[in-house]
Amino acid sequence: MQQELIAKTFMGLEPILAGELEALGASDIKQGRRVVSFSGDKELMYRANFSLRTAIRVLKPLRHFKARSAEEVYEQVKKVDWSEHIAKGKTFSVDSVVYSEEFRNSRFVTYKVKDAIVDQFKEKTGDRPDISISNPDIRLHIHISDEDATLSLDSSGESLHRRGYRQQQGAAPLNEVLAAGMIMLTGWRGETDFIDPMCGSGTLPIEATLIARNISPGVFRKEYAFEKWPDYDADLFDAIYNDDSAERPFDHHIYGYDSDIRSVNTARLNVRAAGMVKDITIGHADFKDFKQPARKSIIVTNPPYGERISTPDLLGTYKMIGERLKHAFTGNDAWVLSYREECFDQIGLKPSTRFPLYNGSLECEFRKYSMFEGKFSDFRSEGGDVKTEEERVRNAEKHRFKQNREFRKKFDEKADDPSDDGGDIRSFRFQSLERERERRQAPRHKDGDWKRGGGKPYGNKYGGDREGRKYGDKRGGDRYGR
Repeated sequence: MQQELIAKTFMGLEPILAGELEALGASDIKQGRRVVSFSGDKELMYRANFSLRTAIRVLKPLRHFKARSAEEVYEQVKKVDWSEHIAKGKTFSVDSVVYSEEFRNSRFVTYKVKDAIVDQFKEKTGDRPDISISNPDIRLHIHISDEDATLSLDSSGESLHRRGYRQQQGAAPLNEVLAAGMIMLTGWRGETDFIDPMCGSGTLPIEATLIARNISPGVFRKEYAFEKWPDYDADLFDAIYNDDSAERPFDHHIYGYDSDIRSVNTARLNVRAAGMVKDITIGHADFKDFKQPARKSIIVTNPPYGERISTPDLLGTYKMIGERLKHAFTGNDAWVLSYREECFDQIGLKPSTRFPLYNGSLECEFRKYSMFEGKFSDFRSEGGDVKTEEERVRNAEKHRFKQNREFRKKFDEKADDPSDDGGDIRSFRFQSLERERERRQAPRHKDGDWKRGGGKPYGNKYGGDREGRKYGDKRGGDRYGR
């Protein structure tokens, strides 16, 4: 049976997410602001959670209604037959995201939804379900924009960026969803070597390996919220979980480097935990010593911004990046995510294309630098071109950055921002930026923090030594060494 579904993502990654959904066979795909709505059956909902790289969570709407007052919210929530979704003895929680003049506090909305559900059970059965913040059986999500409200079941549980392979993290780890989105924006799918010369805890190299081998990111995941639903089909999800028919070989190699030995050790631990030691080499090296790679390669990197992670000479670091790209990366493409315009200026190279992206609450740009040898005039006379036709069309779009960067005013926004699901602590807001951002963006609140671990014993197949939770009878099949 077809049903309405919603996938949430980072602002700027909506087109990538829409493409992923199309590849999965979704219908009625519509892009919104940090969301993509679509239609699909139960199998597609399971696959979306398991396979989407750029989704934060997948929601199943139960009811759309007008929310002009607290009483109206209460009455509309009570119109849902909650006995169909919350079985006796089960717990639930409510997550609220509010953009409304009427409701300036998302917690107030949360309480009204909870009251309506509890009151319905008390009136019908005399019993009331318990509420659990840390580990509920059923997670609900209500979104209010002006007067329009959507009440949904959260099929994911903890944020989908929490893949399950990260054993340790550095000072400012890159969110896994953002990392995957960055790589997919480049168009790279494993055709060349991949290099991150400032790899931190190794997120970009690991996500690159998942993409190159077309491995579903949910392969490490311990559980999803839909597994606790009354209509959960275990056999159907086992079939999805154990299907590796779409995976492919990878004939190149991925390299990650960092000048901080602690980051190198953390990245090596995470790569080993992911079972990817055959595909990824992590080395202790400074970008300033970078040499021209022997094979065709792509660089994708996320240097310090000067917010939470910096260097003694931040602008000098970006100048060095430009110098190394120009003299030691000719004939290849490099992609750099950063925040400050003055940092990009120090690179001293003209980008062939730019994407506006948000890293936490920071308005960043993801820029591509096509490196050619010699003078640009000679490069062009020989038929060289640094821009694809798609990049020309994209760059010609008027007001592209202004439209994507303008936040409408938010009132007490409850975080479904990926950074607030435990992602990138670069979302920390400094006082020097507060006045500039106050008009456009309200403070974010922390989402529920589930402590998870384990996942499929992935290393058994790909050469690592990860010892995670072995599903055995739960998953069935002989995939991953079973």
